[in-house]
Amino acid sequence: MSWEKELEELQARAKLAEQMGGDEKVTRQHERGKLDARQRLAHLLDRDSFREIGKIAGRGTYDENGDLTGFAASNFIFGRGLINQKPVVASADDFTVRGGAADAAVHRKFVQAEQMAYELRLPLIRMIDGTGGGGSVKMLEDMGFTYVPYVPGWEHVIKNLETVPVVSLALGPTAGLGAARVVASHYSIMVRGLSQLFSAGPAVAAFLGEELTKEELGGSQIHARNGVVDEEAESEAEAFALCQRFLSYLPASRHERATRHQIDDPTTRKDESLISAVPRDPRQAYNMRRILSSIFDKDSVFEMGRRWGRASITAFARLDGWPVAVLANDPTYLGGSWTAKTSEKVERFVKLAELFRLPVVNLVDNPGFMIGLEAEQNALIRYGVQAMNAIYKTTIPWATVITRKAYGIAGSAMSDHTRFQYRFAWPSGDWGSLPLDGGIEVAYKSELEKADDPAVALNTIRDRLNKVRSPFRSAEHYSIEDIIDPRDTRPLLCEFAHHAQRMLDSK
Repeated sequence: MSWEKELEELQARAKLAEQMGGDEKVTRQHERGKLDARQRLAHLLDRDSFREIGKIAGRGTYDENGDLTGFAASNFIFGRGLINQKPVVASADDFTVRGGAADAAVHRKFVQAEQMAYELRLPLIRMIDGTGGGGSVKMLEDMGFTYVPYVPGWEHVIKNLETVPVVSLALGPTAGLGAARVVASHYSIMVRGLSQLFSAGPAVAAFLGEELTKEELGGSQIHARNGVVDEEAESEAEAFALCQRFLSYLPASRHERATRHQIDDPTTRKDESLISAVPRDPRQAYNMRRILSSIFDKDSVFEMGRRWGRASITAFARLDGWPVAVLANDPTYLGGSWTAKTSEKVERFVKLAELFRLPVVNLVDNPGFMIGLEAEQNALIRYGVQAMNAIYKTTIPWATVITRKAYGIAGSAMSDHTRFQYRFAWPSGDWGSLPLDGGIEVAYKSELEKADDPAVALNTIRDRLNKVRSPFRSAEHYSIEDIIDPRDTRPLLCEFAHHAQRMLDSK
């Protein structure tokens, strides 16, 4: 009267599913230097925490008596698990089964994975290898008909982007829908030499006369530098570690708050090197990342998108254990001037911080928008205004530290001036509607022409204007709230982090 026979069949089917595409194809996957889908899930998630859903979905073959004679597993594996003891939804494409191409089970499982993350309000991790649920020419022949294209479940992809953290790892060649799933995320990673991403692969590009390898067409050296993906990892293990660390700064969903971590770094710590971190020569670059490391909790700065939009640093960090989002200009790249890509990067990051209610700390050394023909051809002003609009639309707590330059429209995009300005400036602050250097000769042309010694006269004018541009003159008129000793920056920002949490908790 028991159901032992059926349970034995269940166990047998589960073992067949664990074989994935079979020994030969799994071995081929490993020979390519790639983990298989089940190994990836095991490496990403806490030990023994994965609970698979739909494990025995796939295609069975039967004899004339209706008994199972063979089984091809679904090539989309998903379920729930833990990362650092926190629940997530994780999925992995199995390239060993039909090269990642779709079947009906894949579509249903893909939709369910997205729905599960949305409805349970859990972070979603996609490990993509292949078309990622797309079709194949062979599949169309098997079906016997073609169809008007659509993407089942894409509405849930959109909902997740508005609700829970979504991470995508490209772990092999990803084309079509697979590539779209990589991009439709808050944080995306490619592995150097292992993964490539394209709308259509080299075989299709060849019809346009472009004879390219997968790496030449869509390698990480392209897409980690044009903003298609956020990070380029050296190995799958590094990609998993990056995913885990990214999630550690974010809440499980926009309905929750990010959690505080225990730290061993005094809020009163003051770094003596900050007093000379900014050079007195306004044309000399300096290391902004070193400043970030000094100000925020020890070893807590986690940068994303380092290889693209490089004039702006976008990162997560902690202040007295509280997660914050960090914006900072990088004066070693174009002097920190915003380009179209920089503006696009800033806009995306600010929207991410707003979605997950992370307070922002913005360190400003912005000489303005990049100028010249290339900037105009790239529609910089449009992207710059979009970034400024995103900043002005934020409701999250916002603190600004002006370390040096703040000029023009880009400089004014440091914060929403209509809100209370939680803002500090270092004595090195230098701001205005436009830089004085370079415009003096034009503005004082007639005076210089009348001078007995134009060079001496020019230096006299410069000295006079340098006194006018002093940040202390601005403070007299309360156009800057506070000028501080740079060594006090960390204690003051830790205080901000605690006020920010009170503000967030009250909403």
